[in-house]
Amino acid sequence: MTMDTDGMEASEGPRASELGATDAFDVEGMPRYALLPGDPNRVSIMADQWDTGATESILRRNFRAAVGTYRGAAIGAVSTGVGGPSAENVITRLAINGVDTFIRVGTTGAIREDIGIGDIVINDASVRMDGVSALYVRPEYPAAASYDVTLALIQAAENIGVTYHVGTGYTAGSFFAGQFRASYGGYKPSRLEGEFDEMKQARVTNFEMEGSALFTLSRIFGVRAGMCAAVVANRLTGEWEEKPSGVANACLVGAEAVRILTEWDRKRESSGRAYFFPGLITGDA
Repeated sequence: MTMDTDGMEASEGPRASELGATDAFDVEGMPRYALLPGDPNRVSIMADQWDTGATESILRRNFRAAVGTYRGAAIGAVSTGVGGPSAENVITRLAINGVDTFIRVGTTGAIREDIGIGDIVINDASVRMDGVSALYVRPEYPAAASYDVTLALIQAAENIGVTYHVGTGYTAGSFFAGQFRASYGGYKPSRLEGEFDEMKQARVTNFEMEGSALFTLSRIFGVRAGMCAAVVANRLTGEWEEKPSGVANACLVGAEAVRILTEWDRKRESSGRAYFFPGLITGDA
């Protein structure tokens, strides 16, 4: 047995060979902290922000990875592709290979008028409509980010000086109908209008496609997860940005969060604590 990141016992689980995994996700030097962009091109943006000497590699099916350091903290990144099913594959195989802290760095569409294009959204929970997590556990099981990863992302956004929002996201299983858009030929089930309004009333902040799958699987696997995303559209105002200006900031927030978590984890481990709490850094422990 091993200890998971919340200090509880967790089974070691199957080895990579038992799941049919190859060395495609056994990236040399991959540390315990990994950023998860959907777009493989975002991996290069990340690597350029890190310390000199970061290495990039192209994996099977054009997934892309990078390994390096950011302000001295070991950091990795692997693209997940589009949607929960693709992300499930990456998350599972990286967890098998020792990654225990995942931060999704994505793009998103806001559904609140006060959230601007280029802002950063930090989801601390998500509505589970990802098409994957329901195969693992009943729908009442929450899709919640790890509290310490969320705190690190907030601190990172403060350090970098970006405009950010924290709230509950909506993870869709598709780009069109799943996000209440009309599809080819204008097809749009009438029930979707009511559900869109319901999500607005429930103060859901944004639509994206991987968050709840990551949050749910991370809880089941006994690892940590959080997410931040750059706003590229506002579904209420109709604003849209073809070349997202906030993506580089989101990548930087993710990297800074890894640096912060590295520091916090060292303090937690040196004090013999199973959980992080603010007193460890304020001296009130």
